[in-house]
Amino acid sequence: MRTTGAAATAPHGAAAESALAVLREGGNAVEAMIAAAATIAVVYPHMNSIGGDGFWLIATPGAEPVGIEACGAAASAATLEAYRAGGLTQIPARGPWAACTVAGTVSGWALAHEYSRTTLRGRLPLSRLLADAIDHARAGVTVSRSQAAGVAAKCAELGQQPGFAATFLPDGQQPEAGARFSQPRLAAVFEQLVRCGLDDFYRGELARSMAADLQRLGSPVALIDLERHHARRRNPLVLAHSLGMLYNMPPPSQGLISLLILGMLDRRLQPGLDGLGAPYVHLCVEATKLAFGIRDRHLTDPDYMRVDPSALLNGAALDVMAARINMEAAAPWGAAGAPGDTVWLGVVDGEGVAVSFIQSIYHEFGSGIVLAGSGICWQNRGCSFALDPLALNPLQPGRRPFHTLNPPLARLADGRLLVYGAMGGDGQPQFQSALFSRIAALGWGVRAAIDAPRWLLGRAWGESTDTLKLERRFPAATCDALRRLGHELELVKPYDELVGHAGAILRHPDGTLEAGSDPRSDGAALAC
Repeated sequence: MRTTGAAATAPHGAAAESALAVLREGGNAVEAMIAAAATIAVVYPHMNSIGGDGFWLIATPGAEPVGIEACGAAASAATLEAYRAGGLTQIPARGPWAACTVAGTVSGWALAHEYSRTTLRGRLPLSRLLADAIDHARAGVTVSRSQAAGVAAKCAELGQQPGFAATFLPDGQQPEAGARFSQPRLAAVFEQLVRCGLDDFYRGELARSMAADLQRLGSPVALIDLERHHARRRNPLVLAHSLGMLYNMPPPSQGLISLLILGMLDRRLQPGLDGLGAPYVHLCVEATKLAFGIRDRHLTDPDYMRVDPSALLNGAALDVMAARINMEAAAPWGAAGAPGDTVWLGVVDGEGVAVSFIQSIYHEFGSGIVLAGSGICWQNRGCSFALDPLALNPLQPGRRPFHTLNPPLARLADGRLLVYGAMGGDGQPQFQSALFSRIAALGWGVRAAIDAPRWLLGRAWGESTDTLKLERRFPAATCDALRRLGHELELVKPYDELVGHAGAILRHPDGTLEAGSDPRSDGAALAC
């Protein structure tokens, strides 16, 4: 679609509708995103929750982009000694021991709302921004095909986790796509936040209720951990690209990795390259391997990093990395990373304010525990920590976990602005490289770039193999050539969720917009 005015894209149509309704009422892009974020936390519960984390990039015309890090740290009781005393050698992916970090996303909404009021003169009250979420939670929503599939896939694994069955298996049955799904406790939480303010999540009645439930279940997270938490304003990382300036979030986000890949592609991508051909896919995959090597050696809580992330993005460093790519053979690969579930959303308003936003509970349904008093599903982001004090990301009270989450944004030299992104753990930087290069470097339209077949090196949510996975829609000649280069291929079904839920909005210099959402999701791209 190409239109004038404003646009929103989200992996669930109801979230895009919430954003559009706010834009139509005169709200700005930040206000619209808060509304969309609240709605999608209700209607796509397998992918995200207010019990998770979030990252924002906000670009206002004439100003440098602003980042918001809403990432919760490890609890004060989350020590190596405590986990070892429990007989653990690694942090479990599910259950109360996995729920060991504070949920930061609501603090990000609060800081974004403050930015809207002070910088963008936003005037819409919280009661309006959370209204759709309240209605969807109380009246119920139609179960999406993605949610139904997620419950079916994870029911056996999560069915015994506290609160999971009572919340996500109504009447003890797996919900089918099209069934009605309501969350009255969550509606009451949003109403509480409207009455008392978003800070109540951390320092009010809601915080006390959540802390009591978490402690009762055996989670290390206590009231003091919630009270100590605040979202942070961060300066984004910047990549000087031949096509413009590219932005993403700094560590503990893996935004650095996404920018490294694009920096290498900028040096090796040839004009006119076939965006479905083997040389293109091979180049992107080999750049990903090199970037993941940097991630696995260096990326952690920035308070503990021993290298400056910005230094890795300078021209000389990228020249060296890009020169290491061998176009004649695939480099060795076999170190599986982390799966993850996430939602990416984008909004651009009529004034040109753009928001790239990502919100997550890490694995599908996070830790799997649902708090009895509030109905909040808590994330398992803490399972990215290690129980080895010499590891890159050791568990430590107050330490921020490594985050796959990264919301990209680009200001192109020709005057265009692009917000784009996707869910999918290790897949996020890879899907971003496909979107950006096909749109900005190869000249594809937004919808064509989102629709086109993608690949995944390693794992995303629900997967355990390290192969290079390609959608079957790639030409047979591409697959054959990649095998000859040494890639271990695994073909997956067309439009498989495995290769992410992508979205993008491209604003042209004349103010017209192209927006698209992913047919692999339940989403929509809407404009007004």
